[in-house]
Amino acid sequence: MNFARTSTTDDENKVSVTFNQESTSLAVGTKYGFRLYDIKDIDQLQLIHEDNSDYTFIVERLFSSSLLAIVNLSAPRKLKICHFKKKIDIIQYSYCNTILAVKLNRLRLIVCLEENIFIHNIKDLNLVHSIKHVSSNPNGIIALAPSNERCYLAYPARNTIGEVNIFDADKLEDKLTIAAHDNPLVSLTFDSQGIKLATASEKGTVIRVFSTLTGECIYEFRRGYARCVSIYSLSFSSDSKFLCASSNTETVHIFKLTEIKTQDDPSVTNYLKKFCQSASYFNPVAEIMNQWRSFATVKLPLCGSRSICTITNSSQNNPNVLIATTDGFLYAYDLNTVDGGDCTLMRQHNLIDFGNKDSATLAGNDTVQS
Repeated sequence: MNFARTSTTDDENKVSVTFNQESTSLAVGTKYGFRLYDIKDIDQLQLIHEDNSDYTFIVERLFSSSLLAIVNLSAPRKLKICHFKKKIDIIQYSYCNTILAVKLNRLRLIVCLEENIFIHNIKDLNLVHSIKHVSSNPNGIIALAPSNERCYLAYPARNTIGEVNIFDADKLEDKLTIAAHDNPLVSLTFDSQGIKLATASEKGTVIRVFSTLTGECIYEFRRGYARCVSIYSLSFSSDSKFLCASSNTETVHIFKLTEIKTQDDPSVTNYLKKFCQSASYFNPVAEIMNQWRSFATVKLPLCGSRSICTITNSSQNNPNVLIATTDGFLYAYDLNTVDGGDCTLMRQHNLIDFGNKDSATLAGNDTVQS
């Protein structure tokens, strides 16, 4: 997920942050250009590329390749595709309006404008399809499955309620429409296989997971009861066993996708499941039966800045929860996959002053050389 900025003083001090499809690298766009970090080792980040040419607000990397998709603030309608190791621009495309989001997988390159979506072939970068006159999507809310087998694209079907369209970007055909929420959508993400789609709405209290094969709601998680929040990002672990969610609060929630057990009376369960498929029928009784609370939580040192989160594999026993913020920090927490609970802060990296002696800190405020 990228975060576009305006020209206000506060926003000029923010950065855009994006994990690649495997969560092995992090792209950071700044008013001076962009940086690309290798994040496989959370103890010692590696700066693998730096560009100081122009104010960059979208940077997307194709897995661990050298292919980057870049949009600069000076030309927000122009997409630049480059090979960062060879330091060459491959091609540039101009569009009729501001580019709000760019997504990549090994088959397609997706460019999202407010009312149009363009689909390019990743091999030759030619335009192969366009979805025109979509419902107004000013925040560029889209998701692209990283899977070759299920190259699905998700985007809001309507901007007044939480309906989502799933489009097969490989076969170039509509797949299905899901009534996910009563309120407009704010975040979408696929799992690594393109089988599951997680959604969140403006209300922010409930996160739902749908099967992309049937459109069925298979999980429903409650972030909280006390207040509505703004969900900034959703991300599955690579094995699809966990889902994390960051928001405008200091808490990042991690949900566990446990196997759904059949109730004593399957006929009653199936009836209620069918009754609750439409978002308008999610009622208090169904919520009590079907919703799960978070399995684990992360408490960030600060809140207020926008953030993205991901769950990565670790060389240790437990995976890590990584949170990158528009203030220019990367936080790494240890996730106990057995007991859950509060996650332990392992590392904190300053992505803007990277290389300085204080750019990485251990939990407990011990300074380490980055």
